[in-house]
Amino acid sequence: MSPQHSNRSSLIEGTLRCLARLPLERVTARAIADESGANLASIGYHFGSKDRLIAESVVTGLDQWLAELIETLDDLPAGDRVAAAAAQFARTRRAHTGLVRTLVAALALAPHDEQIRATLTTGYTRAREAIAAQLDSTTEAAGLLLAMFQGLLFQEMVSDSLAVEGDQLRDALSGVAAALGPADRK
Repeated sequence: MSPQHSNRSSLIEGTLRCLARLPLERVTARAIADESGANLASIGYHFGSKDRLIAESVVTGLDQWLAELIETLDDLPAGDRVAAAAAQFARTRRAHTGLVRTLVAALALAPHDEQIRATLTTGYTRAREAIAAQLDSTTEAAGLLLAMFQGLLFQEMVSDSLAVEGDQLRDALSGVAAALGPADRK
């Protein structure tokens, strides 16, 4: 492993630790450098800016969370995986609150920063492919599930009373499927 890669990885892991314990406005370049044990200038060298480092860290953190969720599904039949993922998602979401808050901020920056947009696009593409493979489905269906889970996270950020989980989620999905009616096969 090259020293540059190690320093880059240290910055990402340090940023994830900062995001887990600090409000976003207190995640400064200095806090990240101190947490990671890296030189402050290495943020600019490796990422170009603190915002780009944070976006890369968010994608890394979301990839790690998705890998944890998928690991719990490996031995289940395809038909049980969405419900099991929803249950695991509900159990683990509180541990990732800082990550979700920061994702919202990164999404707001994406239209104005090509590198952040590219980082998020790459992350979403990887997530869709991983979810599609796990569910034996299309990347479009995976994108829809990903949007649904993230939308629920965003709503819950506003108020815990907006959480939809467990049987509520299964019933809601069944209700949506019923409202859509049978798929028209041509």
